Amino acid sequence: MKNIDAKSHLRGESIYVDDIPVREGTLYAAVFGSPMAHGLIKKLDLDAARAMDGVHGVLTACDIPGVNQIGGIVEDELLLADHELHYIGMPVAIVVAESEGIAKRAVAAIRIEIDELPVVVDPRQAHGVQDYLTAPRTFAIGDPAEVWSECSRVVSGRADIGGQEHVYLETQGTYVFPLESGNLKIHTSTQAPTHVQRMVARVLGTAMHRIEVDVIRIGGGFGGKEDQATPWACMATLAAHILNRPVKLILSRADDIRMTGKRHPYSFDFRIGLDRDHKIRAYEVDCFQNGGAAADLSPAIMERSLFHGSGSYYLPNAKITVYSCRTNLPPNTAFRGFGAPQAMFVLEAAIFKAAEELGVAPEVIQRANLLQDGDLFPYGQQAEGCRAVTCWEELEQTHGMEPLKEEVALFNRENSLRKKGYALFPLCFGISFTNTMLNQGRALVHVYTDGSVTVTTGVIEMGQGVNTKILQVAARTLGVSPGRIRVESTNTTRVANSSPTAASTGADLNGNATLLACRAIVGRLQRVAAQELGCSDTPERISFCDERVFIDAMPTAFTWFELISRAYARRVSLSEHAHYATPEIYFDKEKEKGHPFAYHVYGTVITTVTVDCVRGTYEIDAMRVVHDFGSSMNPDLDLGQIEGGIAQGVGLMTIEELLVNEQGRLVYDSLSSYKVPDIYSVPKLVDIVPLDSEPSPHAVFGSKAVGEPPLCYGISVYFALVRAMREFNPQFSLQLSAPMTHQKCLLSLYENL
Repeated sequence: MKNIDAKSHLRGESIYVDDIPVREGTLYAAVFGSPMAHGLIKKLDLDAARAMDGVHGVLTACDIPGVNQIGGIVEDELLLADHELHYIGMPVAIVVAESEGIAKRAVAAIRIEIDELPVVVDPRQAHGVQDYLTAPRTFAIGDPAEVWSECSRVVSGRADIGGQEHVYLETQGTYVFPLESGNLKIHTSTQAPTHVQRMVARVLGTAMHRIEVDVIRIGGGFGGKEDQATPWACMATLAAHILNRPVKLILSRADDIRMTGKRHPYSFDFRIGLDRDHKIRAYEVDCFQNGGAAADLSPAIMERSLFHGSGSYYLPNAKITVYSCRTNLPPNTAFRGFGAPQAMFVLEAAIFKAAEELGVAPEVIQRANLLQDGDLFPYGQQAEGCRAVTCWEELEQTHGMEPLKEEVALFNRENSLRKKGYALFPLCFGISFTNTMLNQGRALVHVYTDGSVTVTTGVIEMGQGVNTKILQVAARTLGVSPGRIRVESTNTTRVANSSPTAASTGADLNGNATLLACRAIVGRLQRVAAQELGCSDTPERISFCDERVFIDAMPTAFTWFELISRAYARRVSLSEHAHYATPEIYFDKEKEKGHPFAYHVYGTVITTVTVDCVRGTYEIDAMRVVHDFGSSMNPDLDLGQIEGGIAQGVGLMTIEELLVNEQGRLVYDSLSSYKVPDIYSVPKLVDIVPLDSEPSPHAVFGSKAVGEPPLCYGISVYFALVRAMREFNPQFSLQLSAPMTHQKCLLSLYENL
């Protein structure tokens, strides 16, 4: 089944926030942000802005009728600065005018005087004074201190990984209009409608039932619209509430980049010990997370780093600690992978450095330590249905690992100024929100008297095709054609208390809720059909397929439309609201142990690259993957997600450099300077082979989640590049710092020559 949005996307007919026809009297908002990274507001002069023709209001913190606080996990984030400024771009005032142009000119007319304070941008500096967004946390298994002396080789070092700009196609945006009786309707580009609803209600000092949030779809999110869509929705709604007029707030690309958080940069200190058989006996790592100026989702992301700190390996003795450090940057936030790529990178860096010191290929250590069934993760869950070794072995057989290595070696012998490298990366990624409470979804299904169907869930369509999967679930369960079904917009009035569309759980939570709702309707229809067909004592004999009624798997003359008509005549409910909660999962934060994940996704990639050792440029020749899809319900969508995830992972590891100067200002602050992967920077070949594996009972129809895990395959590109560079210059000092930009590659190639 094709993506149900493909045609409207192609024709430019898909509706996003900025496409919604504006109502008469709509005003436009723009936001004045702090020009400094840290300081105290000495004077704020709004007179010139307020006096401009066409300006209807300039709002500050004193205009907030409720609580000036939008922190979700930790209440430490003001909607509008009232005294102290914590990062460049921190919202201070909202200008509301008759046009976007007037609003922006009024923002430019605002004058502010600031007493500057010291600026911190390095998480290690914040760690030095123990300035944390939340308390440090540690996951441990065994006792590394007891076994260091038993290791034949102990290696320590430092690693660093940079942040990443989301570059969603649709910038942050909201359109709000007042309803009667003081109610408000919000159209916004968010992954978390309920969070927006909750925070708007808090800011306005009203109840959540007065706030309706509606999302048709969003133009990409990648985590950047899980929490960070909320402030802009709150600002626009605050203005609409005070002025009693529709208000539209759409960020320019420049403002979006300047004022929103990114993927968290991390810095690491690691220590790894191995025995003579290359088994990892001990591993310790301190992770310094650059959280920015407020917590946002940093506590949840540090938790995900802890959960994925052991990668795809069994570590019998490990201690993984994360410090969430406060800096004067926009609050960093969720990004596809949610802290896992950072934790996986440092472990691969430790293995790589150990391999160099031992004089063996990294894959020797990787293969010797792969997870197997029954192994314990540091957080206490046991590996069940583990596919780590299976994926590795399947890659060896399917893609011919040894011939690839020989090809690389031959090329390097025959070429002096161009060198090839390869690297493997095994993937293990847990699926569920690590906050157990969020693992719930709801669906509302209506069957109308003409046999057509609508489905509303709490999931957000952001280009990943989740609405197509929801429709597939309904069509397969009800036994009707997909054309009879429409997936509605996500709306907090129709489906309340939804979890964010994040952590690769959207299809599982909301698909399973849709399945339950449809099964309840099917159960009622089976009883109606059984009565009509004279087998009322055994309704289980009835089934539905191709819009016909079957009895004992044999078709009858009874059609879907006739059945719905008979059911309505009998006053049988044709609607169902269902709730799904992931079973079996739990986690005890006091003990830091539990069973947090419904299942794990596995895979292995081998990547080959070619480096031009004169210019410092490189190409990714191929990424060959074996991936554990479970039983994919839509291979085309899932393959697309892997390809997109790989492209983003490649960007994280190569050209996406998020530089911040000492004043807390982005060096690359536009898409003319901040580079994302294009057709020349992605692999020439991406070959993805589905693993023949058992479906997970907790994945909808056994189809495993596929949104976040594939991004981590990009980690292999970094180490393939380093190995190619080593072939040219074995003497350069290994700085385990990602991304490996072309500039960094060139400088390293000629170091110590």
